[in-house]
This record gives sequence, structure tokens and C-alpha cells, in this order.
Amino acid sequence: MLIDFVPDGNLYPFESRWFDSSVGRMHYIDEGTGPTILFCHGAPAWSFLYRHIVKQLRDRYRCIAVDYLGFGLSERPAGFGYTVAEHTAVLGELIDHLRLDEFVVMGHDWGGPIGLGAATARADRVRGIVLGNTVFWPLEALANRAFSAIMSSRPMQRRILEQNFLIERVLLAELGGRLTAADADHYRAVQPTASARRGLCVPPREIRAARPLLERLARDVPALLGDKPALAVWGMRDMVFRPNACLPRLRATFTDLEIVELPHARHFIQEYAPDTIATAIAKRFP
Repeated sequence: MLIDFVPDGNLYPFESRWFDSSVGRMHYIDEGTGPTILFCHGAPAWSFLYRHIVKQLRDRYRCIAVDYLGFGLSERPAGFGYTVAEHTAVLGELIDHLRLDEFVVMGHDWGGPIGLGAATARADRVRGIVLGNTVFWPLEALANRAFSAIMSSRPMQRRILEQNFLIERVLLAELGGRLTAADADHYRAVQPTASARRGLCVPPREIRAARPLLERLARDVPALLGDKPALAVWGMRDMVFRPNACLPRLRATFTDLEIVELPHARHFIQEYAPDTIATAIAKRFP
């Protein structure tokens, strides 16, 4: 199924583009010219999350922001499992289709493992890395594993499907005071029905189920991307990807890393500090 929603051109002033992957039709935007930046969102967001950053950078960069299958305006294909591995494979298809070279990949939340997974397989074509409130290793903290177990339970999976729990009670509960009503509706509108939300059920399970993939990334990212110029833009009030747990691991991984702390930002950093993030990217990758 495809999503019958046309974003407001004042809020999302981009041309929708489509890629027919091997498993479904993927939506993305491709704005501007110059050095390429590939923006990878997490759950339960979509490319709308990057709108302010893309608007600021597209006069100097080619900004590509994707919607994974099951998210945003992309298709919800029958038989697709919506796992991190599957999203990574489809993103890799798009990178190859667009013949991206010398590109910077930015990953946030699950966009970190998905973007880095596609990047490690194409390391010779990667110019640099931007990471914001994400990991590429297994999460060991009890709180993270408990969240995965609770959200994978039958009652919570039902709430994700029937009540749009991850949009209403996670994303909008955090951002409610920062978004206009129209902004909030753009997050809701791309997940209008239970059948459209099937892809939202999988990421919480992947915290535990994707452990083998994350263990492989924990080895591959330092080995294949560790010498690339890297930037971390970090919401310092994020209770999921805590800076004191994550930033030392990034420092140990990348030999050429700059860190920009976002002192007032929680998890969805693009809604708290888009100007700071855009400025940091432009400074790091002129």
C-alpha cells in the first residue's frame, strides 16, 4: 500500500521522488547541488524530520533524505519484514541506483545502523560520517532491553498498531511543545491506519533481535569507516542514547571526530537544534 497524503508545500517544500527497489517503492527527496549528504531517519519518524536542515543546506549541498519502506510516504509492501537488515539492503540499492560517490551519511536513531550498514559495504565511496543520538553496537543497558521486551509484547504491539502509540506517546509526547499543530499532523498523517503502521512494530523488537547485525557493525565501522572524518551532534538530555555512555565509544571508533553538544536537546535533535546541526555539518564538510 502507498500513503495517500501530500505534504504541505510550506512545511515540506521539496519534490517527492520515487525509487522502485527490489521489494517496494521508496520515497525520497533530492534537493540542491554540491557535495552529497544522505540523511537517514530513525523510528517512528520520516524525512520530514530533516526538513529544516535540508532547507538550510540545499543551497550548497545535494541533500538526499529517505523514507524507509513502511515509513513516511514509502510503500508498505506485503511480505517485507521491516528489519534493520532489510532497510539497510534497500538503502544500499538506492545509493547504487543514484550512483552516489564521495557522500556524507548522517544517521539518527535506527538511521545510524541502517546508514552505516549501507556505508560499510561502500566504504570507498564514503566521504564522512555524521551521527546523532544513535549507536552501531548492541545496547546492553537494562532500560533499553526492558523497553524492547515491553514494546514487543502483544498488548503494546496492539497499541502501536491501533493507537499509533510510537507517534503519539513517544515522538509527539517529547516534541509536543515544540511543534505546530500542522507539524504534528505531518507525523501522524503518514501512519494513518493500523495496516500502515506494521513497520513501526518492528524497531522495538530489533533492539534485541538485531544483536548479530549490531555486533558485526561494531567490528566493521571501526575497521572500514574509522578513519573517515566524523561529526557527532548529540542531544545531551536524551535518556535513551545517553552521552556519557555513547560519546566515549564514538571517540574510540573514529580517529578524526568532532563533537557538537546540544545541551537542551532530547532525542529528536533535528526538532530542537536544526540551525546548530546544519552549521556544524557545513563547517565539518565544507
